[in-house]
Amino acid sequence: MKRFLSLTLVLMTAILVTGCPKKPTIVKEEAKAPAADIKVQEEKARKEAEERARAEAEAKARTEKEAEDRAKKETEEKARKEAEAVKAFRVEDIHFDYDRYDIKERDRETLKSLAEWLQNNKDVKIEVEGHCDERGSNDYNLALGERRAHSVEQYLVTLGVNGSMITSLSYGEEKPLCAESTEDCWWKNRRVHFAIKDAS
Repeated sequence: MKRFLSLTLVLMTAILVTGCPKKPTIVKEEAKAPAADIKVQEEKARKEAEERARAEAEAKARTEKEAEDRAKKETEEKARKEAEAVKAFRVEDIHFDYDRYDIKERDRETLKSLAEWLQNNKDVKIEVEGHCDERGSNDYNLALGERRAHSVEQYLVTLGVNGSMITSLSYGEEKPLCAESTEDCWWKNRRVHFAIKDAS
Protein backbone atom coordinates (compact mmCIF):
# COMPACT_ATOMS: atom_id res chain seq x y z
CA MET A 1 0.00 0.00 0.00
CA LYS A 2 2.85 2.23 0.85
CA ARG A 3 4.23 1.52 -2.51
CA PHE A 4 0.90 2.31 -4.19
CA LEU A 5 0.74 5.67 -2.37
CA SER A 6 4.27 6.51 -3.40
CA LEU A 7 3.50 5.66 -6.96
CA THR A 8 0.33 7.73 -6.88
CA LEU A 9 2.19 10.63 -5.34
CA VAL A 10 4.94 10.49 -7.98
CA LEU A 11 2.35 10.29 -10.71
CA MET A 12 0.43 13.29 -9.39
CA THR A 13 3.61 15.29 -8.98
CA ALA A 14 4.57 14.47 -12.56
CA ILE A 15 1.15 15.57 -13.76
CA LEU A 16 1.37 18.82 -11.84
CA VAL A 17 4.84 19.56 -13.09
CA THR A 18 4.17 18.75 -16.73
CA GLY A 19 0.61 19.96 -16.76
CA CYS A 20 -2.46 18.41 -18.18
CA PRO A 21 -2.31 17.32 -21.74
CA LYS A 22 -4.16 19.84 -23.89
CA LYS A 23 -6.71 18.91 -26.41
CA PRO A 24 -5.69 19.80 -29.92
CA THR A 25 -7.38 23.05 -31.06
CA ILE A 26 -9.60 22.43 -34.03
CA VAL A 27 -10.28 25.54 -36.06
CA LYS A 28 -13.51 25.07 -37.79
CA GLU A 29 -14.02 26.36 -41.30
CA GLU A 30 -16.78 28.65 -39.96
CA ALA A 31 -14.21 30.42 -37.73
CA LYS A 32 -11.78 30.89 -40.66
CA ALA A 33 -14.45 32.13 -43.04
CA PRO A 34 -15.12 35.60 -41.49
CA ALA A 35 -11.39 36.53 -41.62
CA ALA A 36 -11.20 35.46 -45.26
CA ASP A 37 -14.40 37.38 -46.08
CA ILE A 38 -13.03 40.54 -44.45
CA LYS A 39 -9.86 40.28 -46.51
CA VAL A 40 -11.88 39.84 -49.72
CA GLN A 41 -14.15 42.74 -48.82
CA GLU A 42 -11.17 44.96 -48.02
CA GLU A 43 -9.53 44.10 -51.34
CA LYS A 44 -12.82 44.72 -53.16
CA ALA A 45 -13.28 48.08 -51.40
CA ARG A 46 -9.69 49.06 -52.26
CA LYS A 47 -10.20 48.20 -55.93
CA GLU A 48 -13.51 50.09 -56.02
CA ALA A 49 -11.85 53.16 -54.42
CA GLU A 50 -9.02 53.00 -56.97
CA GLU A 51 -11.51 52.65 -59.83
CA ARG A 52 -13.58 55.55 -58.49
CA ALA A 53 -10.46 57.73 -58.12
CA ARG A 54 -9.35 56.82 -61.67
CA ALA A 55 -12.83 57.62 -63.07
CA GLU A 56 -12.89 60.95 -61.21
CA ALA A 57 -9.40 61.85 -62.48
CA GLU A 58 -10.41 60.96 -66.06
CA ALA A 59 -13.64 63.00 -65.75
CA LYS A 60 -11.71 65.96 -64.33
CA ALA A 61 -9.10 65.75 -67.12
CA ARG A 62 -11.87 65.52 -69.72
CA THR A 63 -13.69 68.54 -68.23
CA GLU A 64 -10.46 70.57 -68.11
CA LYS A 65 -9.65 69.63 -71.72
CA GLU A 66 -13.16 70.61 -72.85
CA ALA A 67 -12.89 73.93 -70.98
CA GLU A 68 -9.44 74.54 -72.49
CA ASP A 69 -10.72 73.72 -76.00
CA ARG A 70 -13.76 75.97 -75.48
CA ALA A 71 -11.59 78.85 -74.22
CA LYS A 72 -9.21 78.41 -77.16
CA LYS A 73 -12.10 78.39 -79.61
CA GLU A 74 -13.64 81.50 -77.99
CA THR A 75 -10.27 83.30 -78.11
CA GLU A 76 -9.80 82.41 -81.77
CA GLU A 77 -13.35 83.50 -82.61
CA LYS A 78 -12.88 86.76 -80.73
CA ALA A 79 -9.58 87.42 -82.52
CA ARG A 80 -11.21 86.66 -85.88
CA LYS A 81 -14.10 89.06 -85.18
CA GLU A 82 -11.72 91.75 -83.98
CA ALA A 83 -9.59 91.35 -87.09
CA GLU A 84 -12.71 91.69 -89.25
CA ALA A 85 -13.82 94.73 -87.25
CA VAL A 86 -10.42 96.38 -87.59
CA LYS A 87 -10.41 95.64 -91.31
CA ALA A 88 -13.88 97.15 -91.63
CA PHE A 89 -12.91 100.26 -89.65
CA ARG A 90 -12.97 103.06 -92.19
CA VAL A 91 -13.80 106.43 -90.74
CA GLU A 92 -13.02 109.66 -92.53
CA ASP A 93 -11.39 112.52 -90.72
CA ILE A 94 -13.63 115.36 -89.72
CA HIS A 95 -12.48 118.96 -90.28
CA PHE A 96 -12.73 122.25 -88.42
CA ASP A 97 -12.82 125.92 -89.24
CA TYR A 98 -9.81 128.06 -88.42
CA ASP A 99 -9.28 128.42 -84.66
CA ARG A 100 -12.50 126.46 -83.90
CA TYR A 101 -13.27 123.14 -82.25
CA ASP A 102 -17.05 122.91 -82.70
CA ILE A 103 -18.30 119.96 -84.77
CA LYS A 104 -19.84 120.89 -88.11
CA GLU A 105 -23.30 119.66 -89.04
CA ARG A 106 -22.03 117.66 -92.00
CA ASP A 107 -19.62 115.72 -89.75
CA ARG A 108 -22.32 114.64 -87.30
CA GLU A 109 -23.43 111.85 -89.66
CA THR A 110 -19.87 110.50 -89.78
CA LEU A 111 -19.74 110.52 -85.97
CA LYS A 112 -23.14 108.86 -85.74
CA SER A 113 -21.92 106.01 -87.99
CA LEU A 114 -18.77 105.71 -85.88
CA ALA A 115 -20.85 105.57 -82.68
CA GLU A 116 -22.97 102.75 -84.12
CA TRP A 117 -19.86 100.87 -85.19
CA LEU A 118 -18.31 101.23 -81.72
CA GLN A 119 -21.51 100.01 -80.05
CA ASN A 120 -21.36 96.89 -82.24
CA ASN A 121 -17.64 96.35 -81.51
CA LYS A 122 -17.40 96.80 -77.76
CA ASP A 123 -13.95 95.19 -77.48
CA VAL A 124 -12.36 97.84 -79.67
CA LYS A 125 -10.82 101.03 -78.29
CA ILE A 126 -10.13 104.02 -80.47
CA GLU A 127 -7.92 107.05 -80.24
CA VAL A 128 -9.31 110.41 -81.26
CA GLU A 129 -6.41 112.54 -82.52
CA GLY A 130 -6.70 116.33 -82.66
CA HIS A 131 -4.64 118.14 -85.34
CA CYS A 132 -4.11 121.78 -86.35
CA ASP A 133 -2.62 123.72 -89.23
CA GLU A 134 0.79 125.37 -88.89
CA ARG A 135 -0.48 128.81 -87.85
CA GLY A 136 -0.19 129.63 -84.16
CA SER A 137 2.38 128.59 -81.55
CA ASN A 138 3.11 125.00 -80.72
CA ASP A 139 1.53 125.33 -77.28
CA TYR A 140 -1.58 127.01 -78.66
CA ASN A 141 -1.99 124.37 -81.36
CA LEU A 142 -1.52 121.52 -78.88
CA ALA A 143 -4.27 123.01 -76.70
CA LEU A 144 -6.55 123.59 -79.73
CA GLY A 145 -5.96 120.01 -80.98
CA GLU A 146 -6.85 118.74 -77.52
CA ARG A 147 -10.10 120.75 -77.51
CA ARG A 148 -10.99 119.35 -80.95
CA ALA A 149 -10.32 115.76 -79.88
CA HIS A 150 -12.17 116.25 -76.60
CA SER A 151 -15.25 117.76 -78.28
CA VAL A 152 -15.45 114.74 -80.62
CA GLU A 153 -14.97 112.33 -77.72
CA GLN A 154 -17.78 114.00 -75.76
CA TYR A 155 -20.07 113.97 -78.77
CA LEU A 156 -19.54 110.22 -79.23
CA VAL A 157 -20.37 109.69 -75.56
CA THR A 158 -23.65 111.64 -76.00
CA LEU A 159 -24.44 109.22 -78.85
CA GLY A 160 -24.19 106.30 -76.41
CA VAL A 161 -20.57 105.19 -76.75
CA ASN A 162 -18.92 104.04 -73.53
CA GLY A 163 -16.28 106.64 -72.66
CA SER A 164 -13.79 103.91 -71.68
CA MET A 165 -13.61 102.93 -75.37
CA ILE A 166 -12.19 106.32 -76.36
CA THR A 167 -8.99 108.16 -75.60
CA SER A 168 -8.17 111.57 -76.98
CA LEU A 169 -4.79 112.97 -77.86
CA SER A 170 -3.50 116.17 -79.45
CA TYR A 171 -0.71 116.31 -81.99
CA GLY A 172 -1.15 120.04 -82.58
CA GLU A 173 0.65 120.89 -85.82
CA GLU A 174 3.17 118.03 -85.52
CA LYS A 175 1.60 115.61 -88.04
CA PRO A 176 0.34 117.60 -91.03
CA LEU A 177 -1.24 115.83 -93.99
CA CYS A 178 -0.20 118.64 -96.29
CA ALA A 179 2.91 120.81 -96.15
CA GLU A 180 1.87 123.74 -98.39
CA SER A 181 0.90 127.10 -96.94
CA THR A 182 -2.47 127.33 -98.70
CA GLU A 183 -6.02 127.49 -97.39
CA ASP A 184 -6.85 124.10 -98.91
CA CYS A 185 -3.81 122.54 -97.26
CA TRP A 186 -4.55 124.18 -93.90
CA TRP A 187 -8.12 122.88 -94.06
CA LYS A 188 -6.82 119.30 -94.54
CA ASN A 189 -4.62 119.70 -91.47
CA ARG A 190 -7.38 121.11 -89.20
CA ARG A 191 -8.84 117.72 -88.43
CA VAL A 192 -9.64 114.95 -86.00
CA HIS A 193 -8.34 111.57 -87.05
CA PHE A 194 -9.56 108.21 -85.69
CA ALA A 195 -7.29 105.24 -85.07
CA ILE A 196 -7.84 101.87 -83.47
CA LYS A 197 -5.78 101.79 -80.33
CA ASP A 198 -6.66 98.40 -78.94
CA ALA A 199 -8.81 95.49 -80.06
CA SER A 200 -8.82 93.20 -77.06
